[in-house]
Amino acid sequence: MSNEFIIPSVAEANAKLGKCHFPLARGDDLHQSFAHAFSRHFGRLQAAESFDAHGLLVTGQSGTGKTTEIMKLISRFNESSVPLPNGNTARFVHCELDGKSTWKDLGRKTLKALGYPISDKTRRTQFEIWSLVAKQTELQGVIGIHYDEAQHIMRGKSDNEILSVLDAFKTLMKSDAWPLMLILSGIPELESYVRREPQLDRLLFRLEFGEIDLHSSSDGPSPDYSVLNEIVGSYAIKTGLHVEQSLMTGDFLHRLATAGAFRWGLVIYIVGEAISLSMTRESSRLEHRDFVSFWCRRTGMNELVTPFTHEAYERVFPKDQPYRSVMLP
Repeated sequence: MSNEFIIPSVAEANAKLGKCHFPLARGDDLHQSFAHAFSRHFGRLQAAESFDAHGLLVTGQSGTGKTTEIMKLISRFNESSVPLPNGNTARFVHCELDGKSTWKDLGRKTLKALGYPISDKTRRTQFEIWSLVAKQTELQGVIGIHYDEAQHIMRGKSDNEILSVLDAFKTLMKSDAWPLMLILSGIPELESYVRREPQLDRLLFRLEFGEIDLHSSSDGPSPDYSVLNEIVGSYAIKTGLHVEQSLMTGDFLHRLATAGAFRWGLVIYIVGEAISLSMTRESSRLEHRDFVSFWCRRTGMNELVTPFTHEAYERVFPKDQPYRSVMLP
């Protein structure tokens, strides 16, 4: 298909990369924690007695790959088609939150995620809205909800508004009719909000998506160097590219981690974009210049001021400010 707005090489690269998922260790941790919580949930449903659901609190800086890992997990769970005691097939749904939401908006968003839209002008009470959520989830076999970027709905709110939202989460997990597993994900500040509701706090198991650690130890170089190497190599192979030898060095891999602010999700994104640029050049090889070109396009910086070229890159590009340089105002 020919179209002035489609660059075939970029579309081809992303069609291939879109199917890729690099298996990091934290994905296994997430899977095991989820499987334990669901197994408990499944057993309690079989017992046909009232119970409180358990859930997960997944935190990490923006760009660490939380949403990608969780959505991959939810997709695998839904595809597994677990039969529930009530005859339905178990499902998990996803709901992304924003800073404009109140507890009533949260209820509406949840119902929309369930395919049950409700008017923005509804006069239903908090109890009525969450009772409707409980009813719809049971009818549909939905055993849990992932609330992504959950800190947004509480940021800038009064204490009473925050407690109302937290109480809504707690109500879902402690419902007598149909308790729901929750996955709350967001940046580390989400933890401080959750702690304000003791009952909700005790029902959530924690997973923190940490940063890339390239510090050496007495045992030798950090194993994260090997993981970075595998990411570059495996993604290149998926798109039929060879890898320039310089991209396999410890120096380049450290620069790559710096460019991604030491966050796995950002590093994988940068590798994918560099691959797209390599394919646009109609090259058979992923090269150093593709990463430099990505950085210049993304930030507008000069080729001499990139994490891949600057001599003092560790000082110039702080890891708490992705795509920023201390040399710029």
